[in-house]
Amino acid sequence: MKHAIVLFCLLLVATSALAGEKHPFSVHDMLAMERISDPQVSPDGKWVAFNVRSTDLEANRGRTDLWLAAVDGSESRRLTTHEAGDWNPRWCLNGTIYFLSTRTGSSQIWNIDPRGGEARQVTDLALGIDNMELVPDLHGFLLTMQVYPGRGLDGTVERDAEIAADPRTGRIYDELMFRHWDTWEDGKRSHVFLLEGDSNTPVDLMPDLDADVPTRPWGGMEEIAVAPGGKEIVFTAKVLPGSEPAWSTDYDLYAVRTDGSGDMRCLTEANEAWDTEPVFTPDGKKLVYLAMDRAGFEADRFHIEVMDWATGALRRIDVVFEPEKSDFDFDRELSISPHGLKFASDNRTAYFTAGCLGQRSLFKLDLHDSRVSRLHKMGRHSSVSLLKGRLLFGLQHLQSPTELYTIKTNGKDLQQITDLNGEKIAQAMMGEPEQFTFRGANGEMVFAYVVKPYDFSEEEAAAGKKWPLTFLVHGGPQGSFGNDFHYRWNPQAYVGAGFATVAIDFHGSTGYGQEFTDSITGDWGGKPYEDLVQGLAATLARYPWMDKDKIVAAGASYGGYMINWMHGQDFARNFDAFVCHDGNLDERMAYYDTEELWFPEWEHGGTPFGQGNGFGKHNPIDYVQNWHVPTLVVHGGLDYRVVDTQGMSTFTALRRQGVPARLLYFPDENHWVLKPQNSIQWHEEVMDWLTRWLD
Repeated sequence: MKHAIVLFCLLLVATSALAGEKHPFSVHDMLAMERISDPQVSPDGKWVAFNVRSTDLEANRGRTDLWLAAVDGSESRRLTTHEAGDWNPRWCLNGTIYFLSTRTGSSQIWNIDPRGGEARQVTDLALGIDNMELVPDLHGFLLTMQVYPGRGLDGTVERDAEIAADPRTGRIYDELMFRHWDTWEDGKRSHVFLLEGDSNTPVDLMPDLDADVPTRPWGGMEEIAVAPGGKEIVFTAKVLPGSEPAWSTDYDLYAVRTDGSGDMRCLTEANEAWDTEPVFTPDGKKLVYLAMDRAGFEADRFHIEVMDWATGALRRIDVVFEPEKSDFDFDRELSISPHGLKFASDNRTAYFTAGCLGQRSLFKLDLHDSRVSRLHKMGRHSSVSLLKGRLLFGLQHLQSPTELYTIKTNGKDLQQITDLNGEKIAQAMMGEPEQFTFRGANGEMVFAYVVKPYDFSEEEAAAGKKWPLTFLVHGGPQGSFGNDFHYRWNPQAYVGAGFATVAIDFHGSTGYGQEFTDSITGDWGGKPYEDLVQGLAATLARYPWMDKDKIVAAGASYGGYMINWMHGQDFARNFDAFVCHDGNLDERMAYYDTEELWFPEWEHGGTPFGQGNGFGKHNPIDYVQNWHVPTLVVHGGLDYRVVDTQGMSTFTALRRQGVPARLLYFPDENHWVLKPQNSIQWHEEVMDWLTRWLD
């Protein structure tokens, strides 16, 4: 009966949310949040335009509109209301805004005057536009579109028509990677185009390049920079022969002329590791970019390279931060990986964000003496922009999604300038987060976040009341469950279902120095597992109001692997139920199934058919005979990173041994559950499963 009660409570929560009554946080609150992104400051510095994604449950998708806010926080308003998607706002010097919209069926450039008037269409290209930047030095736009190399726009349209008309559906591949993340390779590449003035004929700046710019699936326009004078652009790409892209992380920076000649030169050929995020100093004299040191390792620390644009001479800056005593007496310097560098007009001061002790904090760097200082600590900062004497950025944390803030460049006078979700947050009863540390593997300091029950009371706790606990295991494994409002794994959703939560940033997690991150390599079931064991013990000792007899655990990706690994060990006796989402069961077979081979080759020391590899060192499949905990297995059919047969095999192993289990399979989802209705189903099934086994 317990699970039926939980589903009834979820329905009550949804009804209460619509009625505006106070209620425990649930997936319905999460989907109701307005998601802010891509803030762009106006030329006069008085306004910021940004995307807002809201959830359309009836259409089962997100929709995006453009919003405006005054940077002094005095007002904010919606700028577009069309049912089509509007996003990617870019200010023109005359005060109007160019943006991308699907109002005519494909993504094209539109223009609107925020002072009043209707939007007008600017482009009508044969292909949809993926990204757009307005570049004054080029008197036009940089666009990215998907084309077949060497065919251009018209040739791509013709080739698509030929494929559509062919009754044969077989696909032929000679090289890896034949599929990536959640799509099969179709021969198209993302290329950068220059669209000048009022022309409707964009020029492919890399017509024959057999590589994606920006890189897929995660790259954006932060991977492209315009050189001084606009004669060249600099971009990130992986240009490698044959199947090598499947096992290499050799992303390089290239420069290509904007005259349409297609002449291209590699700027970082000497480095076989990752180079990315190029940006020029305001005077155009230096190209600054991020670089890793170790080839084949995607979670290496980024340092900064400063290139003299005239001579090509390089200067390296290792970004090192010394935490204050208030950071839990963290007793060593911290190597951090910067992202999103933005330069002040003095050409020496840069601002950026970086993971740091369970936060993604805001930092300042002096390019001349390499001195790093932290401007704002708590929460997850993003999208830094420069104002006169202030910085504008997005900020979220465990009790709020992203809102826009400004702060003085000395780190003082934080001001919130948007409050799109304030009323919704006020109606949702959330738990209070608390960060703590304990000594984990090797006696080293490990960080964790607890989120207390929404109805927690010190008086009731002192009187002996107990609350059940959900033990969350993050993915990556080079990731973090920090001070972050997550839209898929949000601790508040479990709190709303009646639990407290704890998440351990075990060895291998990011934001605690590269040595800590490196320590997981070749030791997936070692130090991280020990941290989880000791972390649960430390949590129960610190919070005696948690019910040690009612504990459940859930994890995805590496977290799903760890659920399977924990299940075969003695530690499993602490848990009443598990949720394993897109987790590997067999590390050997997972190597042959996945697409980015550099990841398992680095983590397990080679290939399964090579000598001295570690694929069998901590392999969950070798311990399935010990499984006994009721387990919900979740998998997406479009997950090509952790393929769905791993989840099916996990479910088979459970049921063949008579272990209570359920398989929740999404044929239309990838490594994540993204569609709103599927997200609701996921949360209902997960909360139902975790609560039904508590008695």
